[in-house]
Amino acid sequence: MRTRTTIATLFAAGLLSTLTACSGDTSSTEGAKPVQSGDASEITPEQQAAARHPAGLPAEPNPAQRQVYLESLNAIDTDIVHGKDDKAVSRGINQCGTVKTSPDDHIKLIKTTNSRFTSPNHPDGHGTITAERILQVVRESICPDF
Repeated sequence: MRTRTTIATLFAAGLLSTLTACSGDTSSTEGAKPVQSGDASEITPEQQAAARHPAGLPAEPNPAQRQVYLESLNAIDTDIVHGKDDKAVSRGINQCGTVKTSPDDHIKLIKTTNSRFTSPNHPDGHGTITAERILQVVRESICPDF
């Protein structure tokens, strides 16, 4: 799932730069640095959001949302985040993609949550009960509109 998301993001960013280059109006693109394929550090937040939307993924949470999300996960079990804040946020965004495509398939949502949120101490996930709680936090904090 992460591979598909990364590919979709890079594809959309490349498409955006291609469309901008082909627009014929150079007034807004003169002097702009083109996005190099494969160089994710050059993708702007706006390009990321534009790529995420068609893929069914929410935008990156703002700092306040991010803090609440991470604190909520840590309140369940600190081993869910295990010091990898960015990874936990990425996993939450990806889980929102599954929520978007299968909102009523609770069994699938719990299964993907459990397999997505792993850690060195829980390589097979944290179990059904914890996955239920993680899914609730993801839905409330990262993608409440899904």
